Amino acid sequence: MKEKIRALIANLKPAPGVYLMHDKNSKIIYIGKAKNLGKRVSQYFLRPQSGKVQKMVSEVAFFETIITANEKEALILEMNLIQTHYPKYNVLLKDDKHYPYIAIRKDGDPYLVIKRTNKEKNYEYFGPFPNSGAAYQMIDLLNKLYPLRKCKVLPSVPCLYYHIGQCLAPCIRKVEFEEYQDILKNIERFLKGDNKKEVEMIKAKMLEASKNEDYELAASYKKNLDSIEHLNTVQNVEFFDRVDRDIFAYSVREQYISLAVLLYRNGLLLGKENYVLELFGPSEEFIENMILQFYQKRPLPKEVVVNSVKVKNSLRNFLDVSLLTISKGKLFEPVQIAKKNADNALDQYFISARLDDDKLALLEKLGTILNIKTPLHIELFDNSHLQGSSPVGAMVAFINGEPAKKLYRKFHIEHQEGRDDLKSMEEVMKRHYTRSKEHNKSLPDLILVDGGELQINVADKVMKELNLTIPIYGLFKNERHQTAGVMDKEGTIYNLKDDKPIFFLLTRMQDEVHRFAISFHRDVREKAMKTSLLDGIKGLGVKRKEMLRNIYPDLSLLKNASVEELSQLLPDEVALALHKKLKE
Repeated sequence: MKEKIRALIANLKPAPGVYLMHDKNSKIIYIGKAKNLGKRVSQYFLRPQSGKVQKMVSEVAFFETIITANEKEALILEMNLIQTHYPKYNVLLKDDKHYPYIAIRKDGDPYLVIKRTNKEKNYEYFGPFPNSGAAYQMIDLLNKLYPLRKCKVLPSVPCLYYHIGQCLAPCIRKVEFEEYQDILKNIERFLKGDNKKEVEMIKAKMLEASKNEDYELAASYKKNLDSIEHLNTVQNVEFFDRVDRDIFAYSVREQYISLAVLLYRNGLLLGKENYVLELFGPSEEFIENMILQFYQKRPLPKEVVVNSVKVKNSLRNFLDVSLLTISKGKLFEPVQIAKKNADNALDQYFISARLDDDKLALLEKLGTILNIKTPLHIELFDNSHLQGSSPVGAMVAFINGEPAKKLYRKFHIEHQEGRDDLKSMEEVMKRHYTRSKEHNKSLPDLILVDGGELQINVADKVMKELNLTIPIYGLFKNERHQTAGVMDKEGTIYNLKDDKPIFFLLTRMQDEVHRFAISFHRDVREKAMKTSLLDGIKGLGVKRKEMLRNIYPDLSLLKNASVEELSQLLPDEVALALHKKLKE
């Protein structure tokens, strides 16, 4: 044991807090929390370790601790520090998205909308839905069944929804709130899983349409019935206590751990999530951290069920909810289903995804090949334009081999030569790293540019101007425009095709920056095209333009709109003028 480590251990206090492990370069490689810092931290060095924990301990040059008032405060500090430093031995759940809610606007003329948070007080929320597609499917069905307002900006004339009976047209008449009451009650009942009334109503309308030989209308009712049937099939597990609860179960195999969670809201199963990660330390402690991460950006339900007494007891210190472990009763079967999902996720992982799972080892090997320190933080740049129009730049970041989407950046190119990719790249890199220096942001261990010698020289020029020393390499292509390998600023070529795991890791990173740049460019171009199409038409002011953008979010939808459809939204002469311009 190093003498410095021995002295630090002797100074540890039996208090709650956070500990930070540093390597020989003073880089933080692991952050953890402890109920008793003295006991927890000393165990790393005084007890034999195995696997990744042993590897981490072998790299520790020194550690520091931060004492907190209690365990909950330690948890908050630990999570914040991990999100700031991204230590290579800390495991982060990949999915950091916010689950969507179906929200009903309660004041004014009520309407349905998808929300990513449940914080706004003038909405009533249902969810969250782990599958965003299910949320959008549900809201689409509800909008067909109930005549609530559809337009965010009210038009001056009734829209198509009014004419097909799907809106009460608050744009042309005052709709009293009492008129909405029954509709809102029915929607709330439907969202809580009781849709028998709707099924009977739609069946009756479908039969009536068939009797009248209106088969097109009958077919539309049949689609609505099929949608409800699909929702009922997905939500076939129901608890009549209507409690919001999450059910966790985990499974361990060969130093890998799988966590499955079933999410119930109002007693209905809304979906499931699965996570498979390489185990680091004791399994119960690892699972506890995974569950706490899970709730970092998600609201707590009323109940949390876990298939481990030890994990449940530990979570009591952090989660202010009812925590249960189940061995019999109505919840026993869902716990077993969650466990089967965890087992199945491990099966699938070992069959397919494990081939490239040890990204840290791949990055260490890449560092050795390129003769640089292990590139745990990699940033990649790309530009996108269409014959010089709407030029944009993009940067993506990978931490420990995983995309760090919080660090992604988009850039509108400001210089006037949009076709000049080299000038665009110079501008983007200069803006990004100037800002990073000014705000003391963490700098990458490696910059990868899309191209060869020319692109590398531009990036190197920016680094020299900003007095930065970051290794720069180019992902160059062959004559068939396929990525062939890596090049440094001296022109040395590293052919990585024979090392397929590293090659695939880098090409996935390259594909990601391409995707991010192209999708940003597409959004900018469509917005610009839509704006220019709507300009210069007499009678088409700011409010009407905003209404059209909301009703036709995609340019192709607007271009395919008929004069009759546009006339339901705009005065006849404005609709005709717009239609003519769209067809030019």
